[in-house]
Amino acid sequence: MEELTHRTRERRRVVARRVRRALLALGIAGASLAAVLALRPRAVPVDAGRSTRGPLLVVVEESGKTRVKDRYLVSAPATGSLSRLVIEPGDTVNEGDVIAEIAPAQSPLLDARTRAQAQARLGAALSALGQADAQTARARAARALSDSELQRLTRLERAGSISRQAFEQAQFEAQMRAEEVNSAVFARKVATEEARLARAALGRDEGPGRNLHVDVLAPASGRVLRVFQQSEGVVSAGAPLVEVGDPARLEVIVDLLTTVAVQVRPGTPVTIHDWGGEHPLNGRVRLVEPSGFTKPSALGVDEQRVNVVVALTDPPDRWAALGDGYRVETRLVLWRGEDVTRIPQGAVFRHGDGWAVYRIDGGRAALAAVQIGHRGETDVEVLAGLAPGVAVAVHPGDRVQAGARVEAR
Repeated sequence: MEELTHRTRERRRVVARRVRRALLALGIAGASLAAVLALRPRAVPVDAGRSTRGPLLVVVEESGKTRVKDRYLVSAPATGSLSRLVIEPGDTVNEGDVIAEIAPAQSPLLDARTRAQAQARLGAALSALGQADAQTARARAARALSDSELQRLTRLERAGSISRQAFEQAQFEAQMRAEEVNSAVFARKVATEEARLARAALGRDEGPGRNLHVDVLAPASGRVLRVFQQSEGVVSAGAPLVEVGDPARLEVIVDLLTTVAVQVRPGTPVTIHDWGGEHPLNGRVRLVEPSGFTKPSALGVDEQRVNVVVALTDPPDRWAALGDGYRVETRLVLWRGEDVTRIPQGAVFRHGDGWAVYRIDGGRAALAAVQIGHRGETDVEVLAGLAPGVAVAVHPGDRVQAGARVEAR
């Protein structure tokens, strides 16, 4: 009986040792598995996209400004005193309407010394005019006498009573007297102008044109866009007065970088938005100006830009609220593809001399070289290297390498 009890106890101890060893082995295996799992690289979370087939647009967005197509700048035709303008911006004018009047400018005020000098010049001019009158009268009297003598000698020369030399001398004398009369008359005209200028310097010009004025006429029918000078005052010849145009003939001016403008052609479709209306407006490029200009960017860097003229194609009643010089936002379609393979732009990155993407195959990243074409607003065209329906990593980052485990966020 004691021997049976001893054997039972021994058997229990053996079973207990085996259980402890099994539990120890399981613990070691579990710890090893946990260590392996802990040291195993974790999957990199990435944004996933997919290559698809569909339309693709290449557009450029830029601010623009409206402009009246046919505008006329009315300038002062002469220097003088401008009357007050009664027209205001927005008023309607017809071709030939009198916009303003310009009268001769009044003589400036003179101090005592300047006035004395001007009076002395006027006196001298009047004396010279009297002298010119006397010389003219004397020259005409001498011409009358020489003409009479020439007529007498002509009769004698025909009768053979005088020599030919005496007759030619009389002809020469008559011709000289006629030239003296012409010279005296010209000298009198000069003296008359000198006297008139001297009177004008004193403000005594009583000529026939003193009270005349010049009418400034509207060159075309339309509306007044801008009034540069409305108050009465002295203006110089060529000074801008009024700008006239037809607001119904409106266009949009967009300045683009020259590197972008070379892709724009007349007829390029344009969408005009953020102009204040409920619906966008449609237009087409009418002209790309042949000459560019330099304009500083927002960062202060000089850029070469060029104006692109856009004609509105919608009916005028849709954009009747627009006026001259209004700011708008434009969207020009540079290229349109109706059925192309496209992927998100963030999925493409430089790889060597070309481009590549990371495909997502079975939870791992696979490097794939691709050939890209046009770039749209959010997508890029794939010409070769990737079929439609393939999952790709968007903005993979430096942690994603070929063969790395990835998971979509």
